[in-house]
Amino acid sequence: MLRIRVRLPDRPGSLGKVARVLGVAGADVVQMAVLERDSGRALDDFTVVWATGVGIDRLCDGLASIPGVDIIGIWPTAEPQGAFPDAALIGQLAADPRRGPVTLVDAVPAILSADWAGLVAQGPEGPVLVHASLGHGSMVDLPELEPVRPRAFTAHDGTQYALTPIVDAEGAELVMLVARTGAPQFHRTEVFRLAQLVGAAEAVLGVRRPPENGELAADLVQSS
Repeated sequence: MLRIRVRLPDRPGSLGKVARVLGVAGADVVQMAVLERDSGRALDDFTVVWATGVGIDRLCDGLASIPGVDIIGIWPTAEPQGAFPDAALIGQLAADPRRGPVTLVDAVPAILSADWAGLVAQGPEGPVLVHASLGHGSMVDLPELEPVRPRAFTAHDGTQYALTPIVDAEGAELVMLVARTGAPQFHRTEVFRLAQLVGAAEAVLGVRRPPENGELAADLVQSS
């Protein structure tokens, strides 16, 4: 599957034109999301079924032929099927709270069309990766995470990141970090979705607030 992000005129008929062009090119649209609307323009994401290994030239040519449509990005995705993947994930967390943080990390990349996600602790010498999902390369250097608040940023190597603070079931203060390459920056709606998922997970897992001196987070770093 592919995620396609386009900016287009915010007027009747625009979505239909994009959907028709995608269909003619051979893409089967399975999901569409409006990310923002401003000054007569809209930013939309389309998730489409696309044959593995097939080039995207005809997709790009078709979209470029629509007046007023700009292609922001096209990148692979493994989004879970179904209308409510976030709710399904929360159900999985509730079913096995002991594996809650790991389950969350492993599921987030597909939900946000990302390459990988990880739990990161702030160690005395910098960030330390506590757990990573599939897709994380062994040579990946963790970026600077400050300030730790829900936000998106682009690293020096062009990798796109989204992060949000998370407290695990033991009360350790960590960071949920999500990364993707060859794709646009995480939109604010995606960052908000990540923060909402983490907040829901914390509620389901019954997290405890950490001690003031952050001893639990430090212990976690030393044991990793």
